[in-house]
Amino acid sequence: MNEKLTCETRGQGLYEVTGAVEAAVRRAGVSDGLCTVFIQHTSASLTIQENADPSARRDLEAWLKRLVPEKDALYTHTAEGPDDMPSHIKAALTSTTLSIPVVDGKLALGTWQGIFVWEHRHAAMRRTIVVHVGP
Repeated sequence: MNEKLTCETRGQGLYEVTGAVEAAVRRAGVSDGLCTVFIQHTSASLTIQENADPSARRDLEAWLKRLVPEKDALYTHTAEGPDDMPSHIKAALTSTTLSIPVVDGKLALGTWQGIFVWEHRHAAMRRTIVVHVGP
C-alpha cells in the first residue's frame, strides 16, 4: 500500500507527523511488515526524534543552524534566498527516508519517539510524504 500525506509547515522547525503515518499503517491493514516514509523534497527532511520535551527539538534546530550557517560566501546556489543552499545541505545531512518496522499492526516506535518533518526553509511550505507499508 502506498499513500501520500501532506504536511503544512510554517517555516523552519520540526513538525510531528506520527499520527498521520500511524493512520496510514492502520489503513494498510498489514499486521507485520515494514513502513517506509519518504519526503519528496530536497530542502526538507525526516527524522525520528523525542516527542515529549520540545526543548530537544529546539536544541536540534539550533545545532543544525550553527552547523550550516546562512549567507556563507562559498554558496553559489542562492536564487531563492539565503536559506536556499543551507536547506539543501541540511536535507543532505539528515534523512529523506525512514524505515520503521510494523509489529502487530502498529509502528514499532519507542515510548518517546515520534516521526517529524524537518523543515529547513523560512517560508511556509506544503510538503508531500509518501508512506509505503508492506509485509
